[in-house]
Amino acid sequence: MFTKGSLEDLAQVSRQLISWNQHPSGGYVASPLFHHYGFSWLRDGTFIAYAMDTTGEHESARRFYDWINRIIARKTNQIDDLIAKHQRGENIPQDEFLHTRYHLDGSDDTDSEWGHFQLDGYGAWLWGVTEHWRRNGVTEIPESFRVSIDSTIQYLSAFWNYPNFDCWEEFSDKLHPATLACIFGGLRSIASFAGRSELFGICDKIQDFILKHAMHPDGYIVKYITPVYEISEAVRYELGTAEVDASLMWLCEPFEVLPIDHPAMRKTFAKLTADLRTIRGGIRRYVTDTYYGGGEWLLLTAWYGLLQLRSGNTEEARESLAWIGEQADSLGRLPEQVPDALQDFQGYEEWVRRWGTPALPLLWSHAMYLVLYNKLREVEISNSPF
Repeated sequence: MFTKGSLEDLAQVSRQLISWNQHPSGGYVASPLFHHYGFSWLRDGTFIAYAMDTTGEHESARRFYDWINRIIARKTNQIDDLIAKHQRGENIPQDEFLHTRYHLDGSDDTDSEWGHFQLDGYGAWLWGVTEHWRRNGVTEIPESFRVSIDSTIQYLSAFWNYPNFDCWEEFSDKLHPATLACIFGGLRSIASFAGRSELFGICDKIQDFILKHAMHPDGYIVKYITPVYEISEAVRYELGTAEVDASLMWLCEPFEVLPIDHPAMRKTFAKLTADLRTIRGGIRRYVTDTYYGGGEWLLLTAWYGLLQLRSGNTEEARESLAWIGEQADSLGRLPEQVPDALQDFQGYEEWVRRWGTPALPLLWSHAMYLVLYNKLREVEISNSPF
């Protein structure tokens, strides 16, 4: 039984919904009732598995990471071919790279209209699986994972600075600091876990790249960078926009490219708070977002709460959690986004006519609610005098 307004009930519903919507193979469906989201994304799935780990459902997380392990293990020849082409200096069309999402049985998605070449999910899964192993007392890479881990490391090490689609399946000709954060987080996590010290050098390059090329003159990090290819075959990078994107919060939480008190992170967080937080308290993706009119995303509002928690602002984190809870329907299901703060509903209505109302439930929304809920509980327990 779900009681509207009960944060505890919503946490229980969230855990149940995620469990019910995990395929026997291990993949999590992004949204069971929204046709276009009937896949399992590496990125979304990793954060869903992480949420299950935070709530003690370690077996669910293990099955998801086993699912990715099997997919990548069968892609090793493809990865080897891609790296060989890269080393020969060949141009590689984007459709030859690994996919970002798969059918729930692990087979390739070959029919979606969205582009496939995204690197964020592969970085995220390296981070997520090492977090999972640490939580479960595993101290070295299991033998059954060595092939997929090594292949992912090689893949990311070769292509981290290639333009690819961002986490929203957009802007494939750009480089995205949020994607670079995922890669940084994954490589650094596995470097620490497996003693792969050479990977720290790549992480340093990624951090330096972001601070050198993605910094706006006002001191914040922008949504994306545009590579410009010279006749001499050299590449220079231009700020592709003055906008911020809410996914830039990943630079701090959870991938720790920059600490919360780093000047660039402080200014980036201030900029996205000013530009993307609505008067109601929800967080939009970016200012010029047109998908369903650019509404408030629940999972991003959870991330806002997590950064507030890192800053020591517990009350603001609680407010974000409560706002998410208010968006649940009578069954406790959380949508992807809500349009309540839109000034112009035309864009929203156009998407509704095209695809129906926004995804409900969205497992990633439930996952990030769980992460914020559990981290707030940890803080409250640690601060309790009893």
